[in-house]
Amino acid sequence: DSTKAEVREEAARRGLTVADKPDSHDICFIADGDTRGFLAERLGSAEGPIVDESGAVVGSHQGAHGFTIGQRKGLHIDRPAADGRPRYVLSIEPVSNTVTVGPRAALQVTSIVCGSPVWNGPVSNGPVSNGPVRNGPAASDDVTVQLRAHGEVYPCTFEEIAGGLRIDLGRAATGVAAGQAAVLYSGSTVIGSATIVSAG
Repeated sequence: DSTKAEVREEAARRGLTVADKPDSHDICFIADGDTRGFLAERLGSAEGPIVDESGAVVGSHQGAHGFTIGQRKGLHIDRPAADGRPRYVLSIEPVSNTVTVGPRAALQVTSIVCGSPVWNGPVSNGPVSNGPVRNGPAASDDVTVQLRAHGEVYPCTFEEIAGGLRIDLGRAATGVAAGQAAVLYSGSTVIGSATIVSAG
């Protein structure tokens, strides 16, 4: 196993131009970094409402695909929040093309529901964290979850539920969205993963 630094050194020795390429934290195949423009070109424009938590329309947009959970800038909201504080994207509903905004505190989640997990390794001899786990940690091991690439790691507990997995975080996370991966670790070993369905 090579570290990223070792791979970059080898690439430099071989004269590859990617040796000095910065790490990608976005969609890496969009050369100019204009994700919103890339998606709009392929999906088209579709005007929709921006609403607050009560459902009141506070603005409009040209496509829900141009927003991400936790986004604060570029919302183009018609009127400020009653408390004068910034608003953040809380949810995106692609079917109704509605973007819901609200205070930063509303982004905090401590519980995540995921679809069916994919476990690494063979089935272990007993339940761990309230459910059977394949090659999972011993009951005394610390389990953590990472919710986005290069993102923060959170202490957690988890249990398998009908059709999926419930993860309870040891501290609140923000910007968690359906469709993201939740990757469970025991130390530095990946024990399983699942796709996030909802968070609260």
